[in-house]
Amino acid sequence: MAARFIVEADGGSRGNPGPAGYGAVVRDGDTGQIIAEAAEFIGHATNNVAEYRGLIAGLKAARELDPDASVDVRMDSKLVVEQMSGRWKIKHPDMQPLAAEARTILPRGRVTYTWIPRERNKDADRLANEAMDAGKAGRQWEPRKPQPAVAADEPPLETVAPKAGWAAEADLGTPTTFVLLRHGETALTPQKRFSGSGGSDPELSDKGRWQAERAAEELAARGSIQAVVASPMRRTRQTAEIVAARLGLEVRYEDGLREVDFGAWEGLTFAEVQERHPEDLAAWLGSAKAKPTGSTESFTTLTHRAGVARDKIIARYPGRTVLVVSHVSPIKTLVRLALGAPPDALYRMELSAASFCAVQYYADGNASLRLLNDTSHLR
Repeated sequence: MAARFIVEADGGSRGNPGPAGYGAVVRDGDTGQIIAEAAEFIGHATNNVAEYRGLIAGLKAARELDPDASVDVRMDSKLVVEQMSGRWKIKHPDMQPLAAEARTILPRGRVTYTWIPRERNKDADRLANEAMDAGKAGRQWEPRKPQPAVAADEPPLETVAPKAGWAAEADLGTPTTFVLLRHGETALTPQKRFSGSGGSDPELSDKGRWQAERAAEELAARGSIQAVVASPMRRTRQTAEIVAARLGLEVRYEDGLREVDFGAWEGLTFAEVQERHPEDLAAWLGSAKAKPTGSTESFTTLTHRAGVARDKIIARYPGRTVLVVSHVSPIKTLVRLALGAPPDALYRMELSAASFCAVQYYADGNASLRLLNDTSHLR
């Protein structure tokens, strides 16, 4: 079932025309929680142009969260709402291409437009003014950085034990919980060979299937999983299907959860890569922007798509416990982002085949790591 979002957008110009900026927020259609924000200083423009730019940014943010979503756009601009609804003609040459662009972002049947009074559009208005203030200071608007998700009365994170089913409560309401499961072993796993999205797409070995069964038993005993989302690669599909069958759930596939493409390193051991591509390997270990030999993907690229996948899942399953079946690099990336750790933290984590991690995401955008590399169900 596709997500339902509310997009609130606004734009402003100090002088009309004058220094202009826009702001947009995307809300979960069921809870009303803000799940994405966008703002930008756009230079010298009119109010109407800035409003259209805000609409475009909001629609693109919603599409990035879920391209199949339905969207209710709410704006305090009567002009934009009536024009985009098709009731008023668009005569101004500056707005015609902007309206045309907005119509291409999502299918017309999945977007509705509603006028709201300005006092109900405060968040988008705030962002537009923040963008204009940033432009006045000679810089661009930047989103606020999240803070660690530990309540003032909680003990330090490392001493917090998860409740049964990883369904801990928080002052901010029920968080969305990701139970992150690495797929079971393939023939390449015990040999520690690079196995990404550009290789042979191996299936689970007999041991890997056994590991997936043990994970299914553990999750069935805990009884908290409400949805299953997985990478579309064969080993993750097989792992997820074994678990989902035990839980009586369907599997939803998310391409953003697939493993990195390791290019020419696919199927090689670390020692073999070091022998054949020493300079590329050194660069890769030294920078998240470096790519494996012959690959088009870096850890920076992975961070972006894994973050988008995370936001889409949170938007679809707010306040629920979701089993996310993925690979070493995406899982480490989600853990790293939850901790606010630097990119090289990826090299300081060990994730065994069929291991569990757990991360909770709160309504204010914060996150809390609850579990890392748990393999107790395999003993």
